[in-house]
Amino acid sequence: VLIACFSEGARERMGHLLADHGIEGARPVGSWAGIGTPGQDRGGVFLAAWALERGFEIPGVTVISEQDVLGDRLVRPRRRRRRRAEDAITEAQGLSPGDLVVHVDHGIGRYLGLETVTAAGHPHECLALEYAGGDKLYLPVENVDLLSRYGHEEGLLDKLGGGAWQARKARMRERIREVADRLIRIAAERALRSAPVLTPPEGAWDAFCARFPYDETDDQLAAIEAVLEDLASGRPMDRLVCGDVGFGKTEVALRAAFVAAMSGVQVALIAPTTLLARQHYNSFAERFRGFPVVVRQLSRFTPPREAAETRKGLAEGKVDIVIGTHALLSKSVRFANLGLLIVDEEQHFGVAHKERLKALRTDVHVLTLTATPIPRTLQLALSGVRDLSIIATPPVDRLAVRTYVSEFDPVTVREALLRERYRGGQSFFVVPRISDIPAMEEFLREEVPEVSFITAHGQLPARELDERMNAFYDGRADVLLATTIVESGLDIPRANTLIVWRADMFGLAQLYQIRGRVGRSKTRAYAYLTTKPRAPLTPGAERRLKALGALDQLGAGFTLASQDLDMRGAGNLIGEEQSGHIREVGFELYQSMLEEMIARIRAGEAEPLPEADTGWSPQLNLGVPVLIPEDYVPDLDLRLGLYRRLAALEDKVEIEAFAAELIDRFGPLPREVTTLLNVVRIEAMARKAGIERLDAGPKGAVIRFRGDRFADPAGLVDFIRAQKGTAKIRDNKLVVRRDWAKASDRLRGAFAVARDLARAAGALKDGAAGKAAGAARAARG
Repeated sequence: VLIACFSEGARERMGHLLADHGIEGARPVGSWAGIGTPGQDRGGVFLAAWALERGFEIPGVTVISEQDVLGDRLVRPRRRRRRRAEDAITEAQGLSPGDLVVHVDHGIGRYLGLETVTAAGHPHECLALEYAGGDKLYLPVENVDLLSRYGHEEGLLDKLGGGAWQARKARMRERIREVADRLIRIAAERALRSAPVLTPPEGAWDAFCARFPYDETDDQLAAIEAVLEDLASGRPMDRLVCGDVGFGKTEVALRAAFVAAMSGVQVALIAPTTLLARQHYNSFAERFRGFPVVVRQLSRFTPPREAAETRKGLAEGKVDIVIGTHALLSKSVRFANLGLLIVDEEQHFGVAHKERLKALRTDVHVLTLTATPIPRTLQLALSGVRDLSIIATPPVDRLAVRTYVSEFDPVTVREALLRERYRGGQSFFVVPRISDIPAMEEFLREEVPEVSFITAHGQLPARELDERMNAFYDGRADVLLATTIVESGLDIPRANTLIVWRADMFGLAQLYQIRGRVGRSKTRAYAYLTTKPRAPLTPGAERRLKALGALDQLGAGFTLASQDLDMRGAGNLIGEEQSGHIREVGFELYQSMLEEMIARIRAGEAEPLPEADTGWSPQLNLGVPVLIPEDYVPDLDLRLGLYRRLAALEDKVEIEAFAAELIDRFGPLPREVTTLLNVVRIEAMARKAGIERLDAGPKGAVIRFRGDRFADPAGLVDFIRAQKGTAKIRDNKLVVRRDWAKASDRLRGAFAVARDLARAAGALKDGAAGKAAGAARAARG
């Protein structure tokens, strides 16, 4: 028998699974020859790393695929891998000692770090938390899902065992209910409306896609696929595509626009600046050349006669795609048949502009592109009110921008500008105000006379600004000295050095966008964020610069928006104020409370329940080591990130996939990690059974149920009866007698008991016969 697994890690994991079920001695083979020649005895079990969907039989050999055994893959093929938005956040947001965290039962505390505590003679890794009065709480790593980040650096610590936290949580739940109600209504109204069904035309679609000169990344393909599904659904699309600067969001917009225009509806693309609008116009005009589609632009750069013709063409339906700035939102622009609205860099539009966008047409498809979604948008997307696609995979050969934060030093700036000039590139020099430009012009003339520079800012006449930007684009100057007019979407691959003067005066998303102007090709780019020499920074500015300095990996835009959400709070989701503070319970807990409330209203549980019963985790004491050893994963932040991911795993397939990933990343699993994975599996089953605490030892287990209640009392009676005297209720606890001398027996036995209790509670899909059989099996165990 040969079992084919999808990767080396999955093969090793399969060997452990077989050993657990009493099949020892499975031999790994690298090729067909490893099994032996047809004449030889081929007895035994072999394991190979072959990506087979299904097994087959030939004389003398039975081949079984991993999917045949587990019903799902441990490792999915690369093409179909999709990162859930939440995973991106969990991976990126480690906790640092000193951070404020929120425990679902005990409130706001300070995280001190990971500590190994000896419990029942075995090492157990715990998160140490400090509360008011210096009280300490040690939280086992398998219960890390009870913790969430508070999201602010200052806050009053709660008192362990005090009632103030529960009162605050109850108040917040009532407010969240009102917010959830209104959000549901908005989403429901949208779902009831119909929008035109738009599908890509056969033949022409492939020809259009073939004009894209690069290989699409996995995330890009996933975003395009999601947009196509939305357009063909017959309901108005409302999708946010969040991708880092230069990761290919424009291609998603181009393909959506192609589908809409070829289906006979009009497309409007709105960009925040005239420069970005013109750049989009050029790329759209180039890509649509040769197709029966009319593309026009509308901004202050457009001559009056041309603008009048474009407006007339839109009203008569002769213009298919229009690209412009806020000018498109004016009352004088009328569309004959608007079907798709694309909003680029939406963080630049105010609330009033967005309301006007919504009013354009209620049944129009909306696609929003952004590298750093503003907190309110991010929160709407996370709450499931809008759909979210993340493009987190960088294009091939893309390098991260090296970022330096320091006081302004003339020597460093001179060296940086000259190095860029001598390697044949160009530089941006960005200042916060127009009044800063003369001083910087003087600095460039005196300190760096070797470079030529062009000045640009928003108060220049349109034609002159256009000429200057074109001159820089064509490489006629080494440096562009400008205000934040360069912030949005300019694509100049030759420019790979950025100097920012008075970086402390910019917002976090602004700095991030400005940094995105460099590093758009295969060349390494450098960004120098400088501050005024010997001038103290405000705490907020210091925090912003620290965050940007730390986020220097590719694809950090989403993490940055989450950081911004933490720093500023999300504001009221439906009110006009963009920014605010969810200081009462911290952002992550607020988020999960809101999601849960939305889910309950959708499920018809509209009446407020006394207490939502999702924020809990079973306590297990099995007398086994529970930790990821330091010599297996030395990095502390990474270890904590893995614990957080582990706590979210629900079923066997997810746990096995996680195990295979660990083997592929860090090598064969140590015994402690295998034990930890088993504990997580028992914990997931215990949650289904409503078990709040399970203490297991050599002579059996003592079980306490959540709220001293069992979901199906009759099922519990059947379970106890099937144990034939080895189980009884004592002091509101279930006592199960067993002979579990070894730790492996305890792990297997505890899982069997939790599974049978979950069946008895009706939480597992199983008939009455299955319940009885399971109970009898547990009695034998």
